[in-house]
Amino acid sequence: MMTAIFVFIKCELGHANDVAADVVDNVEHVSEVYSTSGQYDLLAKFQLPKEMDIGTFVTRSVQTRPHIRDTFTVITFSPFLPGGTV
Repeated sequence: MMTAIFVFIKCELGHANDVAADVVDNVEHVSEVYSTSGQYDLLAKFQLPKEMDIGTFVTRSVQTRPHIRDTFTVITFSPFLPGGTV
């Protein structure tokens, strides 16, 4: 069983594409990265094993990547899927 988390990422100016490529290529458990408008530059989705500590994962695996200035993490609970299956 996995836990989905979403991490909004604020990048150093001019580095959003570099950060997105780096996260996709080098951060374990990433499933998707989107560019976004607004306060944050990217939104990354990670699928973590239930037993993994989310805070440790974000601080060690995401926040330490080059050109990342700030993150905001959203922890999810139950998914709602088409067809009513969870």
